[in-house]
Formats: sequence, structure tokens, C-alpha cells
Amino acid sequence: MATYKQIFGKQVKFLSSDPANEAEGQVWYNSTSQTFKSVVNSGAWAASSPITTARSQTAGTGIQDAALLMGGSLPPYPNPTTAVEQYNGSGWANETSLPTAVMQGAGAGTTTAALFAGGFSAPPPPGFNTSYEYDGSSWTASPGNLNSGRTQLGSGGTQTATVVYGGSEPTAAGPLTETYDGSTWTVANVMSTPRYGMMSSNVGTQTASLAIGGGPYTTNVEEFDGTNWSLQSNIPTASDAQSRFGITTAAVAAGGGPTPVIGTKVFQHDGSTWTATPDMASPRAGQGGAGTTTAGVIGGAGPFTTHTEEYNVGTTVVVPGAWAAGTVYPSIVYRAASFGTLTAGATTGGSVNAPGAQPATDLTGEYDGTTWTIGGTLDLARRGLAAAGTQTAGLAFGGSPSPSDAAVTNDSEEYNGTAWTEGNNMNTARQMIGGDGPQTGALAAGGGTPPVSALTEEYDGTNWTVGGVLSTARRSGTLNGTSTAGLYSGGETGPSAQVTNCEEYGGTSWTAGGTLVAAKGTWASGGTQTAALAFGGRDTGLSAQAFEYDGTSWSTRPSMGTARSMVAGTGVSTSAFVCGGESPPITNVVEEFAGETTAANVQTITTS
Repeated sequence: MATYKQIFGKQVKFLSSDPANEAEGQVWYNSTSQTFKSVVNSGAWAASSPITTARSQTAGTGIQDAALLMGGSLPPYPNPTTAVEQYNGSGWANETSLPTAVMQGAGAGTTTAALFAGGFSAPPPPGFNTSYEYDGSSWTASPGNLNSGRTQLGSGGTQTATVVYGGSEPTAAGPLTETYDGSTWTVANVMSTPRYGMMSSNVGTQTASLAIGGGPYTTNVEEFDGTNWSLQSNIPTASDAQSRFGITTAAVAAGGGPTPVIGTKVFQHDGSTWTATPDMASPRAGQGGAGTTTAGVIGGAGPFTTHTEEYNVGTTVVVPGAWAAGTVYPSIVYRAASFGTLTAGATTGGSVNAPGAQPATDLTGEYDGTTWTIGGTLDLARRGLAAAGTQTAGLAFGGSPSPSDAAVTNDSEEYNGTAWTEGNNMNTARQMIGGDGPQTGALAAGGGTPPVSALTEEYDGTNWTVGGVLSTARRSGTLNGTSTAGLYSGGETGPSAQVTNCEEYGGTSWTAGGTLVAAKGTWASGGTQTAALAFGGRDTGLSAQAFEYDGTSWSTRPSMGTARSMVAGTGVSTSAFVCGGESPPITNVVEEFAGETTAANVQTITTS
């Protein structure tokens, strides 16, 4: 009898625990669980970071870790937008807007060489005959226009070799096909089945493209070879407004109407046969999508949502980043400050929830990621303060001891893990300051004196010295990093006047950094100048949003469970906590963030 090794070329391993990295098909015996196990290949959808603006009926193009979402409708429908977002594999970032607010258009190409064609700006259609080209930073009108203006059209190909088809012309389903060579649109042979509802349909190339389903609801599938259309195997379920991406021999059709009956269904095409694959978590239609049969992403949809899902096939399981409930803080508090890490952090000061005015507190709580313990009390109770350092070598500075913010302080204290002691004071009294860094290399920036301040000060462990000034005076921003590599983000130039400004500090002066995804103030953050996570705060209202900075640009991350402002928080970009704040009412809720992880897809082998 042949052995396993003779058949498969691999020996069954004998291990006491599951290995971290193994090739697909490798079998081992786990002596602890007394089971045979192996790594298998599988696919699944998982939630990812939200798009920045809720919308539907967008155009999508690109690959999973470099995808564009273009135009679409904001609520209430129809409300076309110029918004363009790019997905980097982890989150979405705002990109240069389209020249015209437009929805139901078609997309093709890549994030650095994209094409957007057709769509409409105001009801009722007819649709646009305009197309635009994108080079990764700016949009320009294409040299030629479509021969027929239309909406809800599908597409395939690249920026300089595109095919578009179908759509509303202006109100009925159409069979028209056009090709683009980078300068001229040319009418091609028509499809056998007229159809609309094809936005975010981007499958294949100009000479090998698929038109899948569409409206009025149809199962019809046709393939374009650069000249003619031919019938292919029907998709199992009639639908329109799906996300369709990939190539003719490996295509995906996800979601679509009518929802919720069809909205979660996903089908995969291998060039001849359609197969049902795992459903999406949320029913949706009119969503943007991009990628392949093994790595796809979709974002937004109708009903209007910011929700994003990724599809991944492989021998690893992707566990998306997420916020989860932590142990509540010992006091209901806001305008406090946090320092340290998720598993060795502290929160101090702030205002407590008390009848009448919210008085400042001297409370310090230490957190180990599971339990809060009461630490030493501040010498001066205050709110709107900043903090820096570690749980055993902390620093607290500035703030207001007055419930009504009638007074501000320049007081500075050091923490040794047990008690606070007075240090040398800051040069300028202020509150709602940004602060971070080690105890012996801390940085303080902005704040309200009042009025709002652009001042920066550096702490060397003994004294505060004046540093370079911010380009924009503001308060309630977040600060990450050190006195030689700092990052100040967002803030308020006045009441309810949040900004998107982000500035980087090199030890002597501030320079412009990447613009925030959205204006934010009274929020918190953790991390460094090149890897920061900022969360919560206030824009047009209270926010649950979170953003990450990579040293160049900001992109979305999973949102918190509770929207709130005036929060405390600390950590790093992949591991942080948020504490208290105003939701309203004032809260003691704590949430913990864990970044995306991957693990081997280990399965137990059974005889059944």
C-alpha cells in the first residue's frame, strides 16, 4: 500500500501545537488535541474600513489594494457627487474630485491611469457623453466624447483601450457599444440584449469583456471580443446594479437588486460556468467594486452606506481590524488625557459627571488592557490637559482647573507610576493642548490660552523651551510622536470650526503633512509621526470615525462603536484604547482597537 508521502510527496508531521506557517495540503498530527490537521485554501468576505462618504451608484476600478471609487449619489437620491476615494488595502482616502458631480458612470483602468465615462448630473437624464482621464493626481477631459450620452453603462479595459456598453439612452435599456483608443470613441457592434444597471461593471479588457445581468432584471451574459458580442452561460439569478470585476475567465458578480433577496449573493465565473461563492454580510446594490476572484473589495451601496467588505481566497484567514468593548473607566469623565499603551496605559484629569457644573478631577486610572486600578492623584485637578510618556514615567501639563474654563494653567507634573510630583511649568498657560512623546522628550502644541494658540513647547525632562509655531493656530487637535518627530492633526480654530490641517514637526519647525480625510476636533490618537491612529471627536456632530496616517496620507479605519467627542486615548496605530468623552451624556465607556491580523486557515481532518 502506498504511503501518504509517496502519494503527495510530503511526510505527516508530529507536532504538539499548530505551526504558524505551512503550505496548503501539509498534514500534521497535533499531539495535544490528538487530531490530524491541515492548511486549506478557502474564501470569505470580511468587513473592512468604511468609505469616507456614504453613497451609491458609483463607478469602481483597479485591484483590491489600489482601487478607485468614483462619483455616485449622496442621500437623498438623486444627489450626484464629485467625490473620489482610493482604497489601499486597509482603508479609504479622499483623492482629487471629478470635474463634475456625476452618478451612474463607468470606470476603467488603474489608480494612476483611470477613465470615467458617461453618467448624469441632474434628473431626468439624458446622460453625459463626456469622459475624463485621471493620472493619479488630476482629472482632465478626454480628447473625444462618447457618441451617445448615457447612464448606468458598463465597461472594461484600460484608460487608452476601453469598451463601454449598454446603459440608459436616455431612459430605456440600450444595446450600444463604443470603444476608446485614448483619443477617439468609436461605435462598435451592439449587444443582443439591451440593458442598464451596469455601473460598477468592469470585467476584462477591450477585446475580452463580459456584460453580466443588468436591468430590466436579466440573467443574460454576453462576451465582447473587440468586434462582436456572443452569448455566454447565464448567471443563476437575474439582477442589476451588481459589482462585477475580474476577467472573462475569472469574474465576480456580487450583490445587486432587487434587495434584500439578491443583495448578498455572490457568483463566480470560470469562463464557462457560474458558481455560487460565500455571501456578503450585508445586502446591497449600486456599490462600487474592484479586484479579482481571489482578492476583491466593494464599498458603499444603496441603501446609502459607508460599509466596505473584502473578499480573500487563500490559505490564510484575514481578521479585520475592529474596536471592541473594554473595561469601563472608574469615573464618568471627559476632557481627560491618556498616555502609555493599551496594556500599560493611564488616563488622568478631566471633568467628572456631577450635578450642575462638571468640576475638574485629579483622578488617575492605570490600565493593563483588562483592569483599571486607581493611581496617584494629580497635584492640580484640571481638565483639557495634555499628557505624554509611559505608565511609569508620565507627564501631565496645561489644562483648566475651572469648570467654566475661566482660568488656564501652565502647571506641569511628572508621574513615576505611583505618585505625581511638580515639575517646572510650561512657558505659556493653555488648555485643550496636543501632547505626546517620552517624559524626557515631550512635545506640546496648540491649545487655547484663550484665544487659540500656535505655540509649541518642548520638554527635556527638566525644562520647557519654546519651539517652532504651527502654521495654523488651533486647539483640540491630536499630537503624536516626539519633540523631534511630531504630528499635529485637526483641531478647532474656534467653536465648531474644525479643520483638516495636518502638520509635521522636525525638531525646529512645522511643515504641512497629508490632509485629513475629514475635519475633526476634540479627538484623541496614538502612534508616531509615520504611523498614527486618530479617533472620535467632533465634526458636524459627534464622530465614531477613525483614521490612520502612514507618514504621507490619511485613510479610514474601522469606526468605534460609540460616537463621542472630548475623548482621551492612547496607544499605537495597531493597538489603542479610547476612554470616556461626551456621547452625550458624559460616559466612562472604554473601547479597544486591534489592527488587522492574518492566521493560517487550519482545519481538523475528520472521517465524515
